[in-house]
Amino acid sequence: MRTGPLGEQPDPQKGQLKDGLAGGEHVAAVLDQTWSDPPGLIGWFSAINHKTIARRFIVTTLVFFALGGLLAGWMRLQLAHSGNTLMGPDLYNQVFTMHGSTMMFLFAVPVMQAVGMYLVPLMVGARSVAFPRMNAYAYWIFLFGGIMLYVVFLLDAGPDAGWFAYVPLSGPDYGAGKRSDFWAQMITFTEVSALLEAVVIVCTVFKMRAPGMTLNRIPLYVWAMLVTAFMIMFAMPAVALASTLLIMDRLVGTHFYNPGEGGDALLWQHLFWFFGHPEVYLIFLPGLGFISAIIPTFARRPMFGYTAMVLSVIATGFLSFGLWVHHMFATNIPELGKTFFTAASLLIAVPTAVQIFCWIATLWTGKLNLKTPLLYVLSFFFILVMGGMTGLMLASVSLDTQVHDTYFVVAHLHYVLIGGAVFPLFGAFYYWFPKFVGRMMSERLGQWSFWLMFAGFNLAFFPMHLLGLQGMPRRMYTYPAGMGWDNLNLLSTIGAIVLTFGILLTLVNAVRSAHAGERAPADPWGAGTLEWAAASPPRPCNFAAIPVVHGRDPLWQGVPAGAASHVSGLAADLREVLTTTVAEAKPDARAMFPDPSPWPFLAAVATTVLFIGSIFTPWAVVWGAVPVVITLVAWFWPPQREAAEELALEKVA
Repeated sequence: MRTGPLGEQPDPQKGQLKDGLAGGEHVAAVLDQTWSDPPGLIGWFSAINHKTIARRFIVTTLVFFALGGLLAGWMRLQLAHSGNTLMGPDLYNQVFTMHGSTMMFLFAVPVMQAVGMYLVPLMVGARSVAFPRMNAYAYWIFLFGGIMLYVVFLLDAGPDAGWFAYVPLSGPDYGAGKRSDFWAQMITFTEVSALLEAVVIVCTVFKMRAPGMTLNRIPLYVWAMLVTAFMIMFAMPAVALASTLLIMDRLVGTHFYNPGEGGDALLWQHLFWFFGHPEVYLIFLPGLGFISAIIPTFARRPMFGYTAMVLSVIATGFLSFGLWVHHMFATNIPELGKTFFTAASLLIAVPTAVQIFCWIATLWTGKLNLKTPLLYVLSFFFILVMGGMTGLMLASVSLDTQVHDTYFVVAHLHYVLIGGAVFPLFGAFYYWFPKFVGRMMSERLGQWSFWLMFAGFNLAFFPMHLLGLQGMPRRMYTYPAGMGWDNLNLLSTIGAIVLTFGILLTLVNAVRSAHAGERAPADPWGAGTLEWAAASPPRPCNFAAIPVVHGRDPLWQGVPAGAASHVSGLAADLREVLTTTVAEAKPDARAMFPDPSPWPFLAAVATTVLFIGSIFTPWAVVWGAVPVVITLVAWFWPPQREAAEELALEKVA
């Protein structure tokens, strides 16, 4: 991205806040052609439009979600009754490790970033994301890392030490073969991708907002994604470092985690959980953002307590870094230290409670339109509060020590993550489907899907609380008869089947609606945020004219008499965007964005060769760096046409 001085800054146009442009359809057609990805196979690999990349991200993460769900179903069938022989211990270890790793690293965090990558530019009135080529590179890296993990699983070399890969179980003494190496390198793939996406979101929110969208007018969903992006930038390096030290212990002969040579096995847990507990909130905060977008629309009133909501999101992100030892109460750390983390674990419930009270106040004083997206949001209150209450129980050292590594913890984890993230995600899917596809989903199928998912989820995971209190350990591949666990496990398996049918019904609804659903107008729900001012689905340039914002809900508040509604003066035949100041969103500079290019894809291929090669020999890091450098140089080398465009921009400015 290259910028020029503002010079003759774009002029505001007066009128209604909608996707229009002075100059008519001809200019809009030129803009669409300018911002479209090229056709053909080469064009497919060269695509950099944020909506294209986001759609690929969303579809890929949903495929991984389906694979992780199949693995979960396989485990539930194995545990449906005592003494089952559907799987042996080695395969079961691989399956539960793959399930956890898929859901945490290949679905939960990436899908939240992917949805944000689609919506954030639309919600802030931008034509693209910052660094669009880097955004494409992040997708390819993520895809190749996920493919690698499932290929080795199919070759019976899948990781088997759990999604947390505790040492020494995953270390060189007990983790034979390359299983833990592939897991550790999958972490590298996904963390690089997540960090790049976080940088893209932060820069987009800070520098590409529409004029007038001050920090006090940013939609609450965008605030949630901004805080999540900052959390990723602080949390992900910890697990990337942990996995790098692990793979060096295994392949190079270092002893970071070997107590016999001066290392420390607990170092892994500290590094991993310093990332792992904030990761729960990396998944959770975007879900809160979905709820804050859906409730005002279906309550027909602005969100109650906007400032309190923003401060609560920021406080949640900040406090989430102070309770990683919450996961280590069973280790030999000082008891006085545990009390501080107990206090922090209890304290983090406060900002979430503030948000819940604001949502309830908004619903209480609004006029509810009880559609499918709102049903998923309302279910969140029941499921999350229940998961939060068990979380407060686990914050107690004495109780946590008793139920540690039992199914009580499994139940708590799923109530928090599925109730706090997956149900809001499905609500968001129904809410924004008309914007993504341009057609409405079936309300009848949507409500059937919701009730099946809600009933199936509680039937699947509530019995696990009782199993945990009865002493059933987690991560066991079978159990003897006579323990009294058979009926509850069978009930849990039946619930998992019902939950699966509910999810499949949503898939049927989506496929059917995409082809034969009712065509959606630009704003079918009557929402107030800026993405609903764009066409459904959005055009390649998002907005034919960049809007000027005058309030927190610009579509509800409209444009004051005599005030500007749009910006003009940007070139239609160049990828030119307007950057704005961080705090006040005042026009700052005109930036020239790069054209589509295959080099991000080729750079991702070269990086993949380096990462996978390093599993087998350290020399791959040296020789594998050569093609990476070559592709990066070609990526950033400015074509002659782009240099001429930049010169033309400078002359205009």
